[in-house]
Amino acid sequence: MKPFKHIVISSFLAATFLGGSSALASGLSADALFTSNAQIMADVTTHAGIGDFEDKDGDALTAAFRSPSSVVQLPDGSILVADTRNHIIRKISGGKVTTYAGPELPVITNSQGFPTGSLVNGKPNESFFNEPAGLAIDSNGNVYVADAANNAVRKIDANGQVSTLAGNGVLGNKDGQGADAAFNHPSDVAVASDGTVYVADSLNHVIRKITPNGTVSTLNAASKRAIQIRPGTASFAGEFQDGSLSTAKFNEPSGLALDSKGNLYVSDTGNQRIRYIDFRTNTVATLAGSSSSYGTNELYAPGDYADGDALKAKFDFPRGLAITSEGGLLIADSLNHSVRYLLNGKVTTIAGTVSTGEADGVEQAAEFYNPTDVLVTEQGNIVVADAFNNKIRKIAPYQLPSNLPDNQEVKVVNGNKVIEFDAQPEIEGGRTMVPVRAISETFGYEVKYVEQDGKSIVQLLNGDVTIELTIGETGVIRKEVNKADIKQTTDVAPYVKQDRTYVPVRFFAEQIGLNVQWDADHHTAILRTNSFLK
Repeated sequence: MKPFKHIVISSFLAATFLGGSSALASGLSADALFTSNAQIMADVTTHAGIGDFEDKDGDALTAAFRSPSSVVQLPDGSILVADTRNHIIRKISGGKVTTYAGPELPVITNSQGFPTGSLVNGKPNESFFNEPAGLAIDSNGNVYVADAANNAVRKIDANGQVSTLAGNGVLGNKDGQGADAAFNHPSDVAVASDGTVYVADSLNHVIRKITPNGTVSTLNAASKRAIQIRPGTASFAGEFQDGSLSTAKFNEPSGLALDSKGNLYVSDTGNQRIRYIDFRTNTVATLAGSSSSYGTNELYAPGDYADGDALKAKFDFPRGLAITSEGGLLIADSLNHSVRYLLNGKVTTIAGTVSTGEADGVEQAAEFYNPTDVLVTEQGNIVVADAFNNKIRKIAPYQLPSNLPDNQEVKVVNGNKVIEFDAQPEIEGGRTMVPVRAISETFGYEVKYVEQDGKSIVQLLNGDVTIELTIGETGVIRKEVNKADIKQTTDVAPYVKQDRTYVPVRFFAEQIGLNVQWDADHHTAILRTNSFLK
C-alpha cells in the first residue's frame, strides 16, 4: 500500500528557504488521493473559534474571534492569527487560544461597544494595533504585521516587543525612511531571506519594498484611472497592466507569497487575477485568472468562478496565498468562499463552494464564508482564516487508515477506520457489494427483512429513516416520516450468497449522507461524512 506521505519540515526552515509566511508542505497533488471528479480528497474541520463575533481566549473550539484575516506559523508550531476587528494578534497552541500581542481586554470601545484600535509600540500587552491584516515571519522568528487601519507595517520581535517598521498612522502614498513613509491600507506582507519586506499597499494599488533599515520604495506604477464613485465625486481606482515592473499596474493587491527563487506571487484582488513578479527580469505576468474589462465607473473587474486552464480560470476577490513544496499555490478565493489550487497551469478547488456557510465536511461539501488567508503547516495541513465565520479552519488531506491490509481483496473504510466484515466484500457489475448486516450496523441501522408481493425486501432502519432495497431488483428507496419517498435508480441489484445478503455500498451510503469514493490502487471503498456542523 502506498500511504499519503508527509515531508515534514520545521516552520523555521520553511521561513529560511521561502523567506516569509509560506511554509513548505507535502506535495498535495503528488501524494493525494482523488475523488471521481479528480478533486484532492480532504477533510475540513474547525481548528479554533465558536463562530461568535466576540473576543474570548480559552479552549480553541470555544474561543471567539472578530473577522480573523491572516494566519502564520511560529517556529514552535503554534499558529498566530491577525484578529482584525479585535485589533490584536492571537495565538493557537496546545488546543488553547491566547492573546499574543495587543491588550487582552478592550481598552477603548466605540458606540456599539466594539473595540477600537490605536498605534502604540512596546511590550506585548501594552501595544495597540488597528485592524491588523496580513502576517509574515522571518528566519529569526520576527513577525511582521500589515497594520491596515494604522497605515503602517509593524514588527513583533522574538521577545514579543512591538515596534513600527514603516509608516506613522497617517494615510498617504509616500516613499521614505521609516515613519516618513506613508501607506494606504496595507493588507499583506512577505519577508525575503535577506530581511526585505514586501507590502501589498492595497488602496494605493502598489507593491512596496522595505529594506532591513526601514527604507520604503514603490516597485510599480501608480494607477491613473479615475472613476465617479457618486455624482460629483471622483476617485482613483486600480488598473491592470503586465510587462515591465516599473510600468505594471494592480488593483487593490491584497495577498503576497515568496517562492524559493525569491520572486513574488500577488493576489491582484480587484483584477481577479494571480500575478507574478520576477525580480530577475523585473517583469510582471498574469499566472491565473481572466476577466472582462472594467465597466463604466466600476472599481473592480467582474468576479466569477471557474476551474480549469489557469488563464481561463475565474476568481472573485482572491486574497491570501501559500506555496506548497511541489510549487503549487493555494489561494483564499474570498468571495467564492473556497480554497483554490494553482499547479502546472491548472486551477482546481480544494474545498468550499460559491455558497456561504460554516459546515465542516469533505471537499466541496464543506462551507466557508469569506476566507481571507491560507497557511500550509509543517504537518502538511492547510489552515484557513475563515473571516466572516469568525473561525480558523483546517483542511487535512485524506489518508487511508494505517492498518489497511495491503492485498488485492476488496476493502471498505469509514473515515479512518477499516470496517470488518464476516464475509468478504466483492465487485459485481463494477460495484462494491458488501454484507448488509455489517455495513448497516457500522452506521447504526437495524436490518429487517419483509416479504411483500412475493418479493424479499431488505429494510435498514434508523429512527424515522428507512432505506429499502429489493433482492434481485435494482433501485433503492429512502423513506422518512412525514416526507415524500426518495427513489434512486441503481445499476446493480442486491443478492443472497452463502446465506448473506449483499447490497451495493455506494447507494446505501449515499442515501444516509455519506460521500463514497473508490480507490483502485488499494481496492478500497472510502466512506466519509459529507458535511456536518460542529
